[in-house]
Amino acid sequence: MGGHDHHGPPFVVPKDPSIYKLENAPQLVLLQKKLAEHGLKDPWIRNEIWRYDVTKWGTQAGRVRQFFLMGARVGIPLFLITIAAEKALGIDYSHHHGHGENHHGSHSKEH
Repeated sequence: MGGHDHHGPPFVVPKDPSIYKLENAPQLVLLQKKLAEHGLKDPWIRNEIWRYDVTKWGTQAGRVRQFFLMGARVGIPLFLITIAAEKALGIDYSHHHGHGENHHGSHSKEH
């Protein structure tokens, strides 16, 4: 009562943080190299590896591509089916409003 019907936890907390390796996060490896060029080191970088781990999330370009194409597998065929159905049924959405008439009627002012 009072709660939502969930089937298990929404996430799983890893038992061992060593599953996240810096080598799996190229962006953080690059950051670490750039910091080292200036004699700096980020002692907390290990806490961010899970966000950039390409083995878990893929590359940034892959995520962007997936975002823009996620509905394409279903959307493009449905779009083509819709066009084919409209052509087969003779559906035409082009409406012609008169023969060169002013579309604004008496609302337009001429000087």
